[in-house]
Amino acid sequence: MKVLAGDLGGTKALIGIAMIDPGQTPVFTHTRRLASADFSDCRALLASFCAEAGEALHGVTQACLAVAGPISADGRQARFTNLPWQADVAVLAACTGMPVKLVNDFAAVAAGVTVCAADQLVTLQAGTPLPDGLRLVIGAGTGLGVAAMLGEGTTLRILPSEGGHVGFSPLNATQARIHAELLAIHGRVTAERVISGPGLHAIHQVLTGQSLDPAEIAQRAMADDREALATTDAFFSAYAAFAGDMAMAFLPRGGLYLAGGVTQRLLPLLERSPFLATFNAKAEHAALVAQMPVHVLTDTAIGLSGAAVLAALS
Repeated sequence: MKVLAGDLGGTKALIGIAMIDPGQTPVFTHTRRLASADFSDCRALLASFCAEAGEALHGVTQACLAVAGPISADGRQARFTNLPWQADVAVLAACTGMPVKLVNDFAAVAAGVTVCAADQLVTLQAGTPLPDGLRLVIGAGTGLGVAAMLGEGTTLRILPSEGGHVGFSPLNATQARIHAELLAIHGRVTAERVISGPGLHAIHQVLTGQSLDPAEIAQRAMADDREALATTDAFFSAYAAFAGDMAMAFLPRGGLYLAGGVTQRLLPLLERSPFLATFNAKAEHAALVAQMPVHVLTDTAIGLSGAAVLAALS
């Protein structure tokens, strides 16, 4: 079947047209990367893509859009967490002329894991995977996403969540300082306030007093800048502790997958950081989490592939 898939994030949107059979890997014939900030709302972005795609849309029977925010209980509306946007299936169906399904963006990333090629994974911990075990995806990007999945192909079941918005729990004195300063600003400190692109900025500002773009912090850290490395060390410490806590909550014996733009950009630093040591530091349950495989997803379009997978299952 021919589907329209979209991964609509707080910073960028990937939209494409793919051929796919249920449970199979999508083959994209037409894709575009768009800056979310260039559009007034979700409908305007989708309309722009459809106008540009033209005849490429012929034969498309179903659309699935992965949205960076919670989906309503009836699945017909969504609110973006880091954009002043809302999505409504009736409005979007009228825009595209086809049925539209809305899913959480990390539900799409989870679906994308099921068709991810082996060469798009970096294994941090081999663990002892259970073939039918639950799998968990966590990703630091513009926000912090969490989703789980069971099964494969036509039996795939996605368990979406807003796990990135649980309260942030400081692990050490540095994190306690970060928490205190963010608490004074926001009143409640979520994990996403710390473990995300904006979180990287916030950590650096607390530790150095400098207000730098996350990309600049990453670039300086890659060049071994001392202050930037202190920031990324604090970031990875918080990220690893959170991932370990989520692993304790979900018990992903099928594997834990790290995704998101910040994760991917900082991968060389992550690999040489004490991420795994912190992830596995679970006292009497350390042996349990050490059995959980931990991988980094390097495919920057995995959410788009996952949206196509879910479109084919509609």
